[in-house]
Amino acid sequence: MIDMKKTVYLCCLLMMIAGSSVAQSNSGKTFTNPLLPSGADPWVITKDGYYYYTNSSGSRLVLWKTKDITDLAHAERKVIWVPPAGTDYSKELWAPELHYLQHKWYMYFAADDGDNNHHRLYVIENSSQDPTQGEWVFKGKLADETDKWAIDASVFENKGKLYLIWAGWEGDANGQQNIYIAQMKNPYTVASKRIKISSPTYQWEIHGDLNDKADPPHVNVNEGPEMLQHADKLFLIYSASGCWTDYYALGMLTANKRSDLLNALSWKKSAKPVFKQSPENGVYATGHNSFFKSPDGTQDWILYHANPQPGMGCGKDRSPRAQQFFWHADGTPDFGVPVKTGVPIAVPSGTN
Repeated sequence: MIDMKKTVYLCCLLMMIAGSSVAQSNSGKTFTNPLLPSGADPWVITKDGYYYYTNSSGSRLVLWKTKDITDLAHAERKVIWVPPAGTDYSKELWAPELHYLQHKWYMYFAADDGDNNHHRLYVIENSSQDPTQGEWVFKGKLADETDKWAIDASVFENKGKLYLIWAGWEGDANGQQNIYIAQMKNPYTVASKRIKISSPTYQWEIHGDLNDKADPPHVNVNEGPEMLQHADKLFLIYSASGCWTDYYALGMLTANKRSDLLNALSWKKSAKPVFKQSPENGVYATGHNSFFKSPDGTQDWILYHANPQPGMGCGKDRSPRAQQFFWHADGTPDFGVPVKTGVPIAVPSGTN
């Protein structure tokens, strides 16, 4: 005769053991960098349990959809938009970013007609709750009244206001890239004058030859601005020096959330880079990053691109990499040192 109480107990015990085994398996899961063989200017955003990833693809806009950001190689991938031929924005699509604003999706990107001097910012819109579905609609150029050369658009909200940050030229000549900020009327319209909040001034920001014969000529660079909010502070993390050098690195501007963000004096620049190449780990030209949380919301991660060898420049050897970062006692981010290629890293907490 079967003892039902004992049978139920044994079943529960087996389930507990199985559950414990799965938990240990999940906590022991690892990945290695890079996440993809190639992919410059990586960007990621999370919504409804999914990570949506994109990077510069040149002639089109592409999205990856996954619940495990470390497994991009097996993620659903979809071309969401291809620009029509013969327009001002048909070629050299750079640094796309996906944002969910006012119940719609927006993708910001830089593009031109094949002439780098004509690079400007553009935006497309999708009202579907899943950005890999529905219809993407071209909303037009995103520019302040000066309408100068511009790349690397990002947007963020603070105190109920929407802001645009980007890299651009002061005039019409290709000589130096600065970081600008402007307030927005809505996700596709600039509402204020642009304010310059950073220019390359420190030695670590100006690696690159202004007098070389490259086409386009190499310039002193501040670019790729990304916003990181923590407590009452805003940390604008940007890329500095030329991407064609191994010295491409991340710098930081800091502002109080309650300050006037359109006042350049509200932004304080750190004197040293906050993340840079690691020759000892074989990681070079670290830059153009974004940030994300682990699935359970307990960890902060940085996503960036880098080269696996010196002297590789701004080509297809740049690959997306991810690693957890922490916080200093004073509330500033501690990004640490780039992790060596192929070294096992524990997956973000809560990854299934």
